[in-house]
Amino acid sequence: MKSKLPLKRKIQLTFGAAIATLLIVGTISYRCMAVSDESDRRVRHTHEVIENLQDLAAAMETVESSYRGFAITGDENSLQPYLPAIARSEQAQANIRDLTVDNSVQQFRIRNLMNLADRRIQYAETVISLRRTKGADAAADFLREGGGQQVMDQLQEGIRNMQDEELRLLVIREADAQSRSRQFKTVLTFGTVLGLLVAVAAGWSAQRKNFESESAEEVHKASGAKYRGLLEAAPDAMVVVNQAGEIVLLNLQAKKQFGYQRDELVGQKVKNIIPEGFAERLVADGTRSAAEALAQQIGTGIELIARRKDGTEFPIELMLSPLESAEGILVTAAIRDISVRKEAEKHLARMEGRYRGLLEAAPDAMIVVNQQGEIVLLNVQAEKQFRYHRDELVGQQVKNIIPEGFAERLVADGLRSAEDALAQQIGTGIELIARRKDGTKFPIELMLSPLESAEGILVTAAIRDISVRKEAEKHLARMEGRYRGLLEAAPDAMVVVNQRGDIVLLNVQAENQFGYHRNELLGQPMKNIIPAGFAERLIADALRSAEDALAQQIGTGIEITGRRKDGSEFPIEIMLSPLESAEGILVTAAIRDISTRKAAEAHLLYKVEELNRSNEELGQFAYIASHDLQEPLRMVASYTQLLARRYKGRLDSDADEFITFAVDGANRMQRLIQDLLAYSRVGTKGKELLETSSEEALQRALLNLSGAIADSGAMVTHDPLPAVLADETQLVQLFQNLVGNAIKYQNPGVPRIHVSATKNGGGKWTFSVRDNGLGIDSQYFDRIFVMFQRLHKREEFAGTGIGLAICKKIVERHGGDISVESQPGKGSTFRFALAGSNSKS
Repeated sequence: MKSKLPLKRKIQLTFGAAIATLLIVGTISYRCMAVSDESDRRVRHTHEVIENLQDLAAAMETVESSYRGFAITGDENSLQPYLPAIARSEQAQANIRDLTVDNSVQQFRIRNLMNLADRRIQYAETVISLRRTKGADAAADFLREGGGQQVMDQLQEGIRNMQDEELRLLVIREADAQSRSRQFKTVLTFGTVLGLLVAVAAGWSAQRKNFESESAEEVHKASGAKYRGLLEAAPDAMVVVNQAGEIVLLNLQAKKQFGYQRDELVGQKVKNIIPEGFAERLVADGTRSAAEALAQQIGTGIELIARRKDGTEFPIELMLSPLESAEGILVTAAIRDISVRKEAEKHLARMEGRYRGLLEAAPDAMIVVNQQGEIVLLNVQAEKQFRYHRDELVGQQVKNIIPEGFAERLVADGLRSAEDALAQQIGTGIELIARRKDGTKFPIELMLSPLESAEGILVTAAIRDISVRKEAEKHLARMEGRYRGLLEAAPDAMVVVNQRGDIVLLNVQAENQFGYHRNELLGQPMKNIIPAGFAERLIADALRSAEDALAQQIGTGIEITGRRKDGSEFPIEIMLSPLESAEGILVTAAIRDISTRKAAEAHLLYKVEELNRSNEELGQFAYIASHDLQEPLRMVASYTQLLARRYKGRLDSDADEFITFAVDGANRMQRLIQDLLAYSRVGTKGKELLETSSEEALQRALLNLSGAIADSGAMVTHDPLPAVLADETQLVQLFQNLVGNAIKYQNPGVPRIHVSATKNGGGKWTFSVRDNGLGIDSQYFDRIFVMFQRLHKREEFAGTGIGLAICKKIVERHGGDISVESQPGKGSTFRFALAGSNSKS
C-alpha cells in the first residue's frame, strides 16, 4: 500500500492540474464570449442607427413630395401622407438621439438635424397655407425663392454625414468583433488541448504503472473508466480512435452532436461520422509511420465535413492529440461544430464587401490607431500616400510614417487621461510632417476623431497631403499684398490660375459661390470647380502658344458650367484676362453665376412655346366646335326649349326642374362655344385695319346691349370719341364686352358707365371705360385677362370667363395693351390704346 501511495498522489495532482486548467480555460472563454457579445451588440447598435437615419431621410422625402404635390394641384388628397411622415420623422429623430447618447459628435449632429427638420416642416406649412389662402401662384413664387431647397440640402447632407460616421464605426466594430472571435477560438482551443494533454499524460502514467500486463480488452475497459469523467467535462465532442480508424471511446457531446447512442459508435469506423479527411491522416504508408502521420496534424485546426445519423452534413473543426496505449498510439479528437461560425463568416464577407467600398472611397488617407500608437486599420489611399503595402503598416507604430507630433498627442500623463489628450485635438486640423517608405518627407494635415471599442478608445485620422497647398501658400504670400485688395473689391467671383491649370489666388466671392474654404481650393486644379471648357482654352498646342490660346478668349463672355463642393452644377459666365508674374503669364477669371438669367430665359422660352401651342390648339378646337358641336347642340337646345314651353306644368315638379336644368346647360354651352369662336377669330387673317369711327362702334355695341341696359336701368355716357385704325367688327366686340361686364358686375343701385378717350404721344388714343360696380382686388389684375378665369361663382353671375381674354387679344392684335385700375367696392376703369387715323379727329 505504501508503494502505491505516491503514485495515487501523483495521479491526483495530475488530474487536479487538468481540472484546474479546464476551469481556467472555461473562465477565460466565458470572458472572451462576454467581450465578443459586447462587440456584436455594438455592431447591431450601429445598424439600428443607420436604419433610423434611412427612415428619417425617407420621411422627409415624403413630406417634401406631399406639400409640393399639394402646391401644384391644390388636391387635399396629396397631403394624406404628410402628417404620418412628420410623425415618422419625429420618431426616427428620437430614436437616433437615444441611440447616440454615448457619442458626443453624433449628438451634436442630431441636434442640428432636428433643427433643420423643424425648419423644413415650418417651410412646408407656409407653402400649404399660401396655397390654401392665396392660390397656386403665391405658393409657386414662394417655392421659387429656393429657401426650402437649401434647408433640404443641409438636412440631407447632415444625414449623409451621420451615416458616414456610423458606417465608419461599423467597419471598425466588425473588425474588432472578428478579432475577438479569433481570440476566443485560440484561447478555447489551446486551453482544451492543454487540459486534454495534461489529462492524457496522467492517464498514460497510470496506465503504464498499473495495466502493462492486461489484455487489449481490459486496457480498453480501463481506459473508458479512467477517461470517462475527463471526456464528459470537455465542452466539445470528444472521440478516441485507434490506428485502424475505429472509435474506442466518445463523450456525451459526441452522442448529441452526431445523433447516435454510445453503443452504436464504439467499435465502428470513424468514417461513418467523418467520411473523408480524418482517417486518411492517421494511416501509415511506405514513406512514414503512423506516428509521423499523426505528428503532422498535432496543434492544427482541421476543417472537415461530418455526417449525423440522419444523414445531414455539417462543418466541423478537429484538434488532434496522441495517446499512447498498450494497443499502440490512439488519437484523441476534439470535434467542434462550426456551423454558426461559418454562417458568421459568410455574413462578415457580405458586410466586408458592403462597407469596404465606403472606407476605400474616402478621398483622403485614413488610418485607425490604438492607444499604444499602433496602426490597426488603413485604406488604399494611405498605402498610396505613404507607398507601403497594407501588411507592412498594420500592427506597426504610427511613428514610422508620422515621426513627431501625432502619437504624442494621444499619450496620457499625470495631468490628463488618454481621452482628455485626444479631446484637445478633436475637430482641429493639425499640420505635421509625414515620411514615406523611401524616406522622403512631405507636409500633411490631420483631422482626428475618437472611436470607442472593446479595447478602449481608438483614434481615426484623416490625412491629407498638403504639399501643393503649401507651395500655393508660398506663392500666395508673394502675391497677397499686390493683388488681394483688387480681387476682394470685385463684385464677381475672381480666380487666378497658372498655366498648369492650378488655382493660385481667389477672393471671398469665389469661396461663397463654390462653397469651398480658401485652403481647399488653393493649389488644386481648376477642373475641380469648372470641369470642362476652361482649362482646355489655355493649353498650348502645335498651332498656338499658351499666350495665343489665351488671347483668343480675352474679352469674350464664355458660358460654361461650374461645380460646387456639394457636387451641384450651375451655369456661369467667365471673362478672362492675362496677368504677368515672375512665374509667367497667369490667367485672371471673373466668374458670374447666371443661374437666374438662364432660368428667366428658359421660362420666357417656355411661355412663348406654351402660348404658341395654346393658340394652335384653340384654333383647332374652334374649327371642331364650329363644324361638329354647334349643329347637334342647336338641336338639343331647340328640343329642350320646346319641351319647356309645351309641357311646363303638365308633368311633375321634378320633371319641370330637370327640363329647366337641361335648357340652362344647353344655353350656357352655346354661349361658351360662341365665345371660343369669337376668341379664335381674333388675330386670324381677315379685314385690314382701316380708319374707323370709335363712336359709331360704341353705338353699335350699345344697340347689341340694349336689352341688358333696359333690364338694369344702366346709364351709359361717353365723350366725343375719335376715329382710329381698327377692325370695326372687333372694335364693336371690344366695347360690347367691356360695357357688358360693367353692367353685369354691379352693386345694388343704378349702374353708371362712362366711356372717354385721350390722345397721347405717338399718335395713339387711350380709351377708358369707367364704372361704379363691384371693383376688383389688385391681386387679380393679371388673372382676369386669362381664359376661363372667374372671380365669382356661376350662380352669382352668368358667364364663361372668356370675355376679357377676348378683349386682351383684340387690343394686342391692334398693337396696343389693356389694363385695369380698381378697388373693391369703388368701381373699375379699363384702359386700352389704339392707333389714331391719319385724318383729323
